[in-house]
Amino acid sequence: MLGTAVILTTAGLLFYLVTAMLPGPKAGAGAGADVAAPAATPAGAAPSAPTSPAPPAASSHAAAPPSATAAATTAATPTPSAKETPPAASTPAPSAGRIRPGTTYKGVATAYAAADGNGACLFGPSDDLMIAAMNTTDYESSRACGAYVRVRAANGASITVRITNECPLPCAPGQLDLSEQAFAKLAELKVGRIPITWSLVSPRTSDTLSLRYKTGSSAHWCGIQVIDHRNPVARLEVRTGKGWRRLPRTDYNYFLSSDGGGCGGAIRITDIYGEQLTVDGTALLPNVAQPTRVQFAAH
Repeated sequence: MLGTAVILTTAGLLFYLVTAMLPGPKAGAGAGADVAAPAATPAGAAPSAPTSPAPPAASSHAAAPPSATAAATTAATPTPSAKETPPAASTPAPSAGRIRPGTTYKGVATAYAAADGNGACLFGPSDDLMIAAMNTTDYESSRACGAYVRVRAANGASITVRITNECPLPCAPGQLDLSEQAFAKLAELKVGRIPITWSLVSPRTSDTLSLRYKTGSSAHWCGIQVIDHRNPVARLEVRTGKGWRRLPRTDYNYFLSSDGGGCGGAIRITDIYGEQLTVDGTALLPNVAQPTRVQFAAH
């Protein structure tokens, strides 16, 4: 029995020694093969915090960031030239002055001796004395000059007059100071004062409008006046090297270019309805009424 036990013990020891001498499994094989080893940290660099694996890029030609694209587009777009001017509107909005189309005004009518018909609007003598002076408020610094208004009295009589003059205070808003010839169409002159209503009209006419440069006008300063216009004038512009330039209007009914810009050049006139008329070739001749071939449309 003792001999048998010794033999078995010796056999087991030999089997263990042989097994230990066989080669083991390679590192990274089996389940550990899919786990990447940490990258070595370059010398001198601080170790970064662990992060999740980044997703693969969709394409090797990735688009530039939006900010970079926008910057490149802006740099490539040329800036507008200083000589360029924005296009003008084809038809301006109607004027919003005190005297408006389609509106009826109430007031009183008085009479004055109009002589040759000239007045604050500086149109000059008039062959037709169916004219009136507008109160200062509605005259609106000569804006009413040349307007035609239909005047109606309480007795049913009516007359159309052209505004050629200004009636200063104490003329009240709505008041018209008619020429004696016009007042006589509504009531006897001895009455002196009557209640009226009046409204803007756009009469039929075969005349074309005219332009006149003020006395003293030159290439260095000029005043421009519009005459015989069917509808009230809201704006006057002259053409310069920089485009159309709007001129300010005086209370004596001239549009002024204080530095001479546009004097003697093309002129663009706009009425209160927004219609524009352009006149070329007007000579710089002071105090000469120069007829044109244009007129505003009737309304």
